[in-house]
Amino acid sequence: MTMMRAVEIGEPGGPRALRVTERPKPEPGEGEVLIRVKCAGVNRPDVLQRMGAYPPPEGASDLPGLEVSGVVEKLGSGATRFAEGDAVCALTAGGGYAEFVTVHESNALPVPGGFTFSEAAAIPETYFTVWHNVFQRGGLQSGETFLVHGGTSGIGTTAIQLAKAFGSTVITTAGSAEKCAACEKLGADRAVNYREEDFVEAVREVTDGRGADVILDMVGGDYISRNYQAAAIEGRVVQIAFLGGAKAEANFSLLMMKRLVHTGSTLRARSVEFKGALAAELQEHVWPLLADRKVQPVMDMIYPLAEAWRAHERMEAGSHIGKIVLDVE
Repeated sequence: MTMMRAVEIGEPGGPRALRVTERPKPEPGEGEVLIRVKCAGVNRPDVLQRMGAYPPPEGASDLPGLEVSGVVEKLGSGATRFAEGDAVCALTAGGGYAEFVTVHESNALPVPGGFTFSEAAAIPETYFTVWHNVFQRGGLQSGETFLVHGGTSGIGTTAIQLAKAFGSTVITTAGSAEKCAACEKLGADRAVNYREEDFVEAVREVTDGRGADVILDMVGGDYISRNYQAAAIEGRVVQIAFLGGAKAEANFSLLMMKRLVHTGSTLRARSVEFKGALAAELQEHVWPLLADRKVQPVMDMIYPLAEAWRAHERMEAGSHIGKIVLDVE
């Protein structure tokens, strides 16, 4: 078989811009593995790429899809980490919405024991992102208070569980009573319905006025100045997206007086080596938690590959709780 089914972006636009096509099956290069994709995760950057707002990095596939699970089909020269037939999940720079994808072997991890392929496809993007931003950049420690916005997103559900697993008090925001209940079921100590409550006041209540040590924000906009108000002395604010806008007015005197750190990152364009180092840390620190089901992806909906547009519609509607996945087979 030299061709494969894939979902491509015709012209930038709405969900119907996604269309099923035939593409040449890729070949693994030096140090790479070819994965026969079983399932692919759907993420917000896929939606932005479809809209023409998030082009793939140089050298990456133009197909959407940043995480997959599947079986190693073929090894590239020098690849020794896996054997053909191994069940893996992997972080990709693109190309996940397809029957086959190539990734560097260091960016793939074994499917945790007992996990289905649909669950495994829901792990890489959010776990890599949360580990880097919350624990590496944010430096979250046991005993500290953590605030994560968007608690029922893929990132949010992952961050809540990991922060609790490593001994933090967790506060989160969500947009309905149902979503807040879902966050608390995952272990959040306090879930704030942002349509009815001020999260700054809620953080002060939970922490007796001290504030949150680490804040993970994908909203931006007016949340930036409010994050500064909610942060503790020496607090760390980590920015990973701007769903509410990338420009805002903020009182930077709070940044100085509280000695805050406001940092941010994107993952997709980082080097293979950087992602490989992240994967190694995850395998050491997080894979045992996954194997014991102390943390696990929260699954929302699974759609067939040909209905990727429906998956994008659901993500844009904002009603999902947890991860949306494509069943490629």
